[in-house]
Amino acid sequence: MQADPAPRRLRDFEQDSTRAGAPLRIRARGRAVLSNPMTNRGTAFTIEERRALGLVGLTPTGVTTLENQVRRTYEQFLRAQTPLSKYLHLAQLRDRNEVLFYRLLTDHLEEMLPIIYTPTIGEAIERFSFEYNRPRGVFLSIDHPEMVEESLLNYGLREDEVDLLVVTDSEGILGIGDQGIGGIQIAIGKLSVYTAAAGIHPRRAIPVVLDVGTDNLGLLSHDLYLGERHARVRGERYDEFLEHFVTTAHRLFPNAMLHWEDFGAANAHRLLERYRGDYCTFNDDIQGTAAVVLAALLAAVDITGHELDEHRIVVFGAGTAGLGIASLIRDTMLRSGRVQSEADAYDRFWSIGINGLYLDDQPELHAFQRPWARSPEEVAGWDVADPRHITLADVIRNVRPTILLGTSTKGGAFTEAIVKEMAEYCERPIIFPLSNPTSRAEATPANLIQWTDGRALVATGSPFDHVDHKGVRYRIAQSNNALIFPGLGLGVAACQATRVTESMITAAAEALAGLVNAWRPGAPLLPGMNNLRHVSATVALAVAAQAWRDGVARRPLGNAVDEVYGRMWQPLYAPIEAI
Repeated sequence: MQADPAPRRLRDFEQDSTRAGAPLRIRARGRAVLSNPMTNRGTAFTIEERRALGLVGLTPTGVTTLENQVRRTYEQFLRAQTPLSKYLHLAQLRDRNEVLFYRLLTDHLEEMLPIIYTPTIGEAIERFSFEYNRPRGVFLSIDHPEMVEESLLNYGLREDEVDLLVVTDSEGILGIGDQGIGGIQIAIGKLSVYTAAAGIHPRRAIPVVLDVGTDNLGLLSHDLYLGERHARVRGERYDEFLEHFVTTAHRLFPNAMLHWEDFGAANAHRLLERYRGDYCTFNDDIQGTAAVVLAALLAAVDITGHELDEHRIVVFGAGTAGLGIASLIRDTMLRSGRVQSEADAYDRFWSIGINGLYLDDQPELHAFQRPWARSPEEVAGWDVADPRHITLADVIRNVRPTILLGTSTKGGAFTEAIVKEMAEYCERPIIFPLSNPTSRAEATPANLIQWTDGRALVATGSPFDHVDHKGVRYRIAQSNNALIFPGLGLGVAACQATRVTESMITAAAEALAGLVNAWRPGAPLLPGMNNLRHVSATVALAVAAQAWRDGVARRPLGNAVDEVYGRMWQPLYAPIEAI
């Protein structure tokens, strides 16, 4: 039986979620108002609002301001002793009062981003079944595909009210692997960043976890685990479930972008390629990571004085993220007109995986990795210890690269010997240890600056403190996807794009790169995390403009600045109308 459509349901509140400052029309009364995080504002309700909404006597008598509420909750946040306890404090606040949560978050975004997102979100995901408190998001089971439509409708949003669905199957979570149903936390965290950084209204996005089982024996063997208790389903049944989800979600929410998050390497590229031509889809691990790294790379390349295609690029850890980065760099080279063919572009890259340099006779390579493999004949004359396992040191010695990208999660892999060898033949080596968390970074910025005497151009995946070296303070760019994906989502929503094209991703990267002046000694290659709203709005404008040029925008933006900025929800208490 088909579920009743959401529009028939009487709602506790109504608000135009496409317009900043729209009034909040509340139908609920009494404790129901206080139990809904979108209507509750606790002690900030005025006396008149309390009488109109049946709240007299249900809150302390004093009336306070949003600013004082932020002050109080920030002091509570500071008293939490561990990152996980800070995360749980913020999660409880979000479940109680969403406006206050987002106001606190936006006021302290640089400080709190590592708590609600990477790296702390990894621990929250691992602990999901053991710290479970209040449900948030949509849980879809492969064992009950007939419930997909009903489940999505039960979230309570109508077809024109959804801009984003952030979806994960939890197989490739943040370097910690298969986390089963706990992956809902990464979808929730991602949407929190969309709202804080780009003003996507909290009621215009849905976090979704596809519970297809788990191969994590620690979770399966624990009594408290909340997901399906069987091995991860793969193959034809998995594909049928994904197809059913995608087609159902698109039918119910035709204007929404599907944001794929933390799928395993075997599925991430495959699913993106399967659906990107027919639906508005975006994979942050592949495309978002690639865009922010490309932005930092464009800034670094500008400093070297050489064109992008003149560089020799080594990708260490050439999996989903690494080759997503390489693909966008390749496409950027091709669009420049300086590189005439894909073969010429591929010739600028050397990709290294767990079994060493990719060679095209290695049977273990995935389909998306094979175009990046080198022929055994090409390396036959190299000086290597083991021709069947050509290491990073071998590649550095024989290729003499000028750009070294690390997405391996192998902490310390960029050793002093490797870095110093690059610095011998390269005046400004570009070295990006991008793996998260900090313990898995391929090198620390302090070591890179010291080993190259300040000549290395550095961006990292995790946040690092500045480095002082010979009187210069080097501010380290964090290649954080939060610099890209919120603005991309805002731009897609503003113009109602039907697809996300590669040129839209490149436009986002170029807009981000244009926000920095990396020529100053010690200047970072990317903007900081303290002004993400400006960054996101800039990226959104570039994405929407490119979508129109690509012919995938449903609506043109007249006064683009006004339309994008006017769509950005502000964490302020809106005027209340009791209905």
